[in-house]
Amino acid sequence: MEFGDKTLNYDISVIRSVFHLTDFSEASGNAFAHALAIARFRHARLTIFHAAAGGLRGRSASQFPEVLRTLQRWGLLAADSSRRDVFARLSIQVKKVDIKRHNPVSAAEKYLQSHPTDLIVVATEGREGLPLWMRPSVGERLARRSETQTLFVPEGVRGFISLENGSTSLKRILVPVSHSPDPRPAVVYANRLIRGLAGKEIVLLHVGEGNKMPSFVPPSGQACPMSNVHRRGDVVEQILEVARELPADLIITSTKGRQGFLEAIQGGTTKRVLRQSPCPLIAVPAPTA
Repeated sequence: MEFGDKTLNYDISVIRSVFHLTDFSEASGNAFAHALAIARFRHARLTIFHAAAGGLRGRSASQFPEVLRTLQRWGLLAADSSRRDVFARLSIQVKKVDIKRHNPVSAAEKYLQSHPTDLIVVATEGREGLPLWMRPSVGERLARRSETQTLFVPEGVRGFISLENGSTSLKRILVPVSHSPDPRPAVVYANRLIRGLAGKEIVLLHVGEGNKMPSFVPPSGQACPMSNVHRRGDVVEQILEVARELPADLIITSTKGRQGFLEAIQGGTTKRVLRQSPCPLIAVPAPTA
């Protein structure tokens, strides 16, 4: 099988809106840094969404992540800047939404039905504690229901955006590839994500018996080195092992449309990798035919 990006009928590089679901936790703060940085890079609209049974329950809106102060700390806005400068100088539109609803997933899903987004950014729950079937991740449920490309920032792992100073440490992207699902969305996304950034690398990983790596035609405008790695054994174990060995700063996975995306997040490779990933992960659903 040979693939490139010429037949793709959608532009996954276009991110005009970013949706960040927060619970005001430290893990959400790390995910917020990624959401804000991406919104800044793309001059996108950023929605910061919170839902709980009692809403803010009398707490002030300052519970929300502080966009202005964060951008000032990152050196992107002067200390005497106002909220108006967030858009006037950086072209970032910010909206904060608080919903009084017990189920944050259903609240976010309903909101996204009338306010669709190009990218969801969420923190995921820790890997310890109750069994997975007793504490499903809010981020995972939202992603599989909305079928939107989603950046997961696992709790307790290093990210590629620093909340403290906004620095970027995205040097190496790992893209697991196979004949199914179609790996093109993930490969093209990785290439476009780091286009224009020097010293970056994309590593394609195929796990299977024999040497059956899909033949690859680099995307048009390929901007960085791309190498192939072949491993045998359990798919999840090998993805995690290679991610640690490189080390990878980000994993990008393709999913195959509606049913494939549901399977990938619910019980397939993507979810299993996500639960133990040493770095953030982006799930990119392929377009339906």
